[in-house]
Amino acid sequence: MGVEVKAAEPCIVKPSEETPRHGLWLSSLDLMLAKSGHVPLVYFYRSCPGTDGDVARLKVALARALVSFYPLAGRVGVDGDGRMQVDCAEQGVPFLVAHSDHTVDEFSSFKPSPELRRLFVPCVDDSPSVVCAIQVTFLGCGGVALGAALHHAVADGASTFHFFRTWSAFSSGDGAAAAALELPCHDRTLLRARSPPVVHPDALSVFCPKLSPSELSGAVANEIFDISKEQLDALKRACGRDVSTFCALGAHVWRCVVAARRLPPDATTRLVFPANVRGCLRPPIPDSYFGNGIIMLGATGKARDVASEEHLASVAGRIRGAISRMDDELVHSAIDYLELDLGGSSLPTKPAGSLPKNELRVVKWLDMTAYGADFGWGEPLVMHLAVQQRAGFVYLMDGVGGSVRILVSLEHAILNDFQRLLHANAAKL
Repeated sequence: MGVEVKAAEPCIVKPSEETPRHGLWLSSLDLMLAKSGHVPLVYFYRSCPGTDGDVARLKVALARALVSFYPLAGRVGVDGDGRMQVDCAEQGVPFLVAHSDHTVDEFSSFKPSPELRRLFVPCVDDSPSVVCAIQVTFLGCGGVALGAALHHAVADGASTFHFFRTWSAFSSGDGAAAAALELPCHDRTLLRARSPPVVHPDALSVFCPKLSPSELSGAVANEIFDISKEQLDALKRACGRDVSTFCALGAHVWRCVVAARRLPPDATTRLVFPANVRGCLRPPIPDSYFGNGIIMLGATGKARDVASEEHLASVAGRIRGAISRMDDELVHSAIDYLELDLGGSSLPTKPAGSLPKNELRVVKWLDMTAYGADFGWGEPLVMHLAVQQRAGFVYLMDGVGGSVRILVSLEHAILNDFQRLLHANAAKL
C-alpha cells in the first residue's frame, strides 16, 4: 500500500484541570519494561455514520481522563541520579486526526505489520520522551481506527486498558460506566525494593529476570489463529480439573512451537509469561494500581516432554506450578533483584533481535475487558498490537462467543507446521 492516510497537524491535549507537577519515580518493574519503548496499539470500529463531528467530543473526554491519568500527559526523563522517571508537568498528549479511503474490510485479517503501524499509529520516533500519543483515523467506509503509542515504562496492559475504559466512558457519555470505574492509584512506592534488597535463593527458579534476545536468520511472520470454544473446552478437559484457560492454551501453544521448531529431544525449553502481582502481595496493592505490576515467570522442560501429545496435562501443570509459587516473598525478591540490576541505570536501551529458539513468551490478554472501549461507536471490532517484529512472542486474546484469538510472531519457516499442529492436536482431543 502507498501513503493513503491524510493527516492534519497534531494538536496537544492537556488535562482539563490542574494536576500534580513532579517527577514520578519509577519502580524496578517499570524499568524492566521501559526498554520495550512505546507499545503500538490499534482499535478498529465498524461503520459509524457522522463520526467526523466526534473529534471535539473525543478531545474533551481525553482531557477529562488525563486529570486522573496525568502521567500520560508527562514526558520521560531522568532524575538527578540518572534514574529514569516521568516528568509530570501537564505537557499533554499529541493528538492526530487523519482520514483515509481505506475500509475496515481491507484489514479483515488484522495481522500486525509495519504497514498497519505506519497507517494508524502516531509516529513518536522524533519525540521519544512522549509518554502517550493518539491517532484517530476516519475510514472511507465510515469506520474508525484508533491508534495509540504508549510508553511501557508507564503502564502495563491492565493499566493501559483501565485508561481506555475511562476515556471511552467519558467520550460515550455513559455516566454510570464512568462512575463505576476506580480512580487510578499512582503510589508507585508500593512496589519499592526493600532496604537492603534481599533475593530469596529459590526465587530465580521461577522468576525470569531477563530474556536473551538473539539475531534470528530468516523472516518473522505474524499470524492470527482462532481456537473455538469447543476446542478450548477439549483442551481444558485434557489438562485435568480446574485448569485455567491460560494454562491449557499456553501448554498447547508451547508444545506446538517446540514440535514445529524440531528442537533436539534433550534440549531444555522455557515458556516465559508475565504475571500480575497486584493480588499476590501482603497486603495486596489495589487492582487500580497504575504502572507496571507484572513480573516474568518461567516454566521449563525437556523438548521431548513438552512436545509429547500424551503429556499435555503435565505441561499445563508446569505452568500452573510456576503460577502457584508466586507469593509475597517471590514478588519482593523479583523487585529486589531488578533494583540491584537496573536501579542505578540511566535510560535503558531497547533490546534487539528475537528470542532464542528454545524460548517462547506467551502474554495473556484474556479477561482484561480490553474490548470495553466504546467511544460512542459500539464495541471495537478488534484490538491488538499494530506490529510485532520479533519471533518467539504469542498473545492470547478474547475472541467471539468464548473463542480465543492467538496472535503469534514466529519464524516464517515454521509457521505452516505450527498451524497444522495447533489445529490437528486440538482436534485429536
